[in-house]
Amino acid sequence: MAQFEYKCRDVKGAAVSGKLDAVNQDAAASDLLRQGLTPVSISEHIEKKDVFEGLKKIQLTSRKVAIEELIIYCRQMNALTRAGIPIIRAMRGLADSTRSDLLRETLNDVTDRLESGVNLATSMQSHPKIFNEMFISMVHVGENTGQLEDAFKQLSVSLELERDTRRRIKQATRYPMFVVIALVSALVIINIFVIPKFASVFTKLGADLPIFTKILVATSNFFVEYWWIMLLVSVGSAVAFNRWTNTEEGHYQWDRLKLRFPIVGGLFELITLSRFSRNFSMMLAAGMPINHALAVAAESANNKYIGRHIMGMKSGIERGDTLLRTANASGMFTPLVLQMMAVGEETGSIDKLLIDVAEFYDEEVDYGLSKLAESIEPILIVAMGGLVLVLALGVFLPIWDLGKAALG
Repeated sequence: MAQFEYKCRDVKGAAVSGKLDAVNQDAAASDLLRQGLTPVSISEHIEKKDVFEGLKKIQLTSRKVAIEELIIYCRQMNALTRAGIPIIRAMRGLADSTRSDLLRETLNDVTDRLESGVNLATSMQSHPKIFNEMFISMVHVGENTGQLEDAFKQLSVSLELERDTRRRIKQATRYPMFVVIALVSALVIINIFVIPKFASVFTKLGADLPIFTKILVATSNFFVEYWWIMLLVSVGSAVAFNRWTNTEEGHYQWDRLKLRFPIVGGLFELITLSRFSRNFSMMLAAGMPINHALAVAAESANNKYIGRHIMGMKSGIERGDTLLRTANASGMFTPLVLQMMAVGEETGSIDKLLIDVAEFYDEEVDYGLSKLAESIEPILIVAMGGLVLVLALGVFLPIWDLGKAALG
């Protein structure tokens, strides 16, 4: 059924206009005649779409909520629920006060679901890109135990640790990234603008070029003539890689490969195990069953390869094995960590011992990050030295023969 705009005259001849729903124009005219109106014009109503509104929706769906916004949200929810403010009222207030448009729309939608009778954890499940499985599970446990404020406090602490870890990684990799970008930029500029100038001079003078210069000139010609092929190959490779990593098996293989990277692979593994230990401890302390806690920890590990090992631990526990035996069979933990798990399992304080395990991994991560720059610097120095050597042999060495070539 479509909507039509009409202009009519009533029995007194006065102009009347409006909109009505009908199957077609004839049906709309019949409805108007039954109402005692004489149609003058009937046209289908075409709703005008706001282009900027559509662009805004696309922008909102493509953006993510910053981890700082989630930390502030968890802190405020902890304070408001501890003060006894109803959840719906607290959610409405936080939706109005947040600076993130995406988080505002999400909180308003969650609040609407709460008002319709759905609990908080189930309402948050409709937004998995913002609230992950661990977040929802902790909220679910907090609702069932009446300790929702503690759940939000633990979530804020977990998110703060996650933010600090990301910040340390960025600080450790900032210098190497700048050096690599500078090297790539220098290579591009040299091959496109510098080498062609020297090549034209060498050609005019008829100088006998050494092998390094010939290599540089051939590379420069390839850059200048076939740059569009290199651009297409780069973009195509990036798109293909992105699609491959979005598949289940591709994501698993890429996460497995990341752990084998030289220098940084071990660091990635330590960060993932630290995150797993802390999240697993937090969920056990909240009273979550161990098999459910392992499943959620596997999902929140952000590494499919390690996640499968954690799910293997879950399967072993469901078969009746102990946590120590399943952890030992996974091959992920060092003997020291296994001893700490054994003590925690014997004393019934596995959640507290897992915090010690997470802190142990955090110390290893801090040490690895402090040594990261020292490990990468020699590689960068060798790369820069190689670039300077090639330029010296390929560009400046033939200059000494230019005088002889000019006289010859």
